[in-house]
Amino acid sequence: MAEQAAVTQRESGIGDGSVDRSDHEGKYLTFALGAEEYGLEILKVREIIGYQPITAVPSTPAHVQGVINLRGQVIPIMDLRMKFGMERAEVTEQTCIIVVETELAGRCVQTGIIVDRVLEVLYIEAEQIQPAPEVCCNAQTNFILGMGKVGEDVKILLDIGKVLQGDEAALIR
Repeated sequence: MAEQAAVTQRESGIGDGSVDRSDHEGKYLTFALGAEEYGLEILKVREIIGYQPITAVPSTPAHVQGVINLRGQVIPIMDLRMKFGMERAEVTEQTCIIVVETELAGRCVQTGIIVDRVLEVLYIEAEQIQPAPEVCCNAQTNFILGMGKVGEDVKILLDIGKVLQGDEAALIR
C-alpha cells in the first residue's frame, strides 16, 4: 500500500518539485479554517451560501455533516475542519458553505463544504506556487495542489476533487 502511494506521488509529481506550476496558475477563492488560509480553484466553485440547517444522514463519517436542500437539489455537506483533523468550530455569522462542482464516476456532482469564513478571490501566478512540502509521519498531502505565496502569507491550494474522494463518494452517489 505504501509503495503504491509512493508511486502515485512520483507519477503525479507531488512533493518532488516536478509539478508544472503553470498548470495551477489562476484565480482562487480563498477561505479560512481557524488561522490557516486555503484556496480553491475558482472554476470549481458553484456558489457561496450562508450556513443553514443540515439534515444528518446516518452511518456517515463524522466530517460528512449531512445534506441540505438547495433550490430543490439535495447537496451533501462536509465539514472541512473535521476532514482535516481539526476540532469542530462554533457556527458564527461568517461561517458559510462553499458549493463546489467536481467529477465523480464520470458525472458532475455538487458538494458543500463548511468553512469558517471566505476571504477573497486572488490571482496566483505560477511563480508564486511552490509544490507541497513532504511531510513526516506519512501525512496525506495528495489533495494539495501547492502552496501559494501571497505577500508574506501562504495559502494552501487544494485539489477539491481529491479532498472529496473516498468515503464522501458513498453519500454523493
